[in-house]
Amino acid sequence: MTSGKKTKAARSSVAAARSSVVAKKPKPWGTIIAVVAVLGLAAGVFGYAYVQLDEKSDREAALARWKPSEENKDPSDQIAGVIKRDYQPGKHVDAPKRVAYDFSPPFGGPHDTQWADCNGVVYPTAVRTENMVHAMEHGSIWLAYNPDQVTGEALDKLKAKIDGQPFSIMSPYPGLDKPISVQSWGHQLKVDTADDERIDHFIESLRRNQYTYPEVGASCDNPTFASSPAPFVAEAPGADAEPMGAEAESARGSAAPSASTTASSAGN
Repeated sequence: MTSGKKTKAARSSVAAARSSVVAKKPKPWGTIIAVVAVLGLAAGVFGYAYVQLDEKSDREAALARWKPSEENKDPSDQIAGVIKRDYQPGKHVDAPKRVAYDFSPPFGGPHDTQWADCNGVVYPTAVRTENMVHAMEHGSIWLAYNPDQVTGEALDKLKAKIDGQPFSIMSPYPGLDKPISVQSWGHQLKVDTADDERIDHFIESLRRNQYTYPEVGASCDNPTFASSPAPFVAEAPGADAEPMGAEAESARGSAAPSASTTASSAGN
């Protein structure tokens, strides 16, 4: 009996010792903290990715409004301030012959035989208008700006929209009546600041829009012209200038050229 009691007591002592060891074993706080940190980081990453995807989806949905399609051939109809005109394509003149354009800058009508290279070229100086009009006949966007009003950060913002972009050209336009004018064949929009979102909407709607320019499939490449562009001519066209013709009378937009606009076209 005594032996059994000692054995039982010994077992109880060993169990108590084990329980004491287990109770005194420290918790792995480092591991717990690391796991919590990893879970927090993962949640942050997934949350950021979700927000980015959501924002991307919103941007794409917004841009879809400005993408031409069979159902939406001319999205620029939704842009406030856009002027539209019907111009007959293919009428060429050879330098130094000029054209008596009806708008300044012009956005259609007779033009030079040579087109301005229009694959993402930012011309540092003003370029002969007749060559720029030919580039628009090929589907290009022409972003013009008044060099006396647009400089510094605003100018850099405009360059970023055009530089290296296909079917896009940019140049200063002396005497422009607004700080910025963006045009494609048969379309024009004038704005006051480089931050105006309508510039992007116009470009998205009309750059190489197969439904709005005449020579679908024409190239914008003309490296010879880009290396030595024809200079801008500030003087008014003479009596021998090519007239716009009857096609200029066909207006589809809500705005007609004002007397001041027509007068300013003398600088083309």
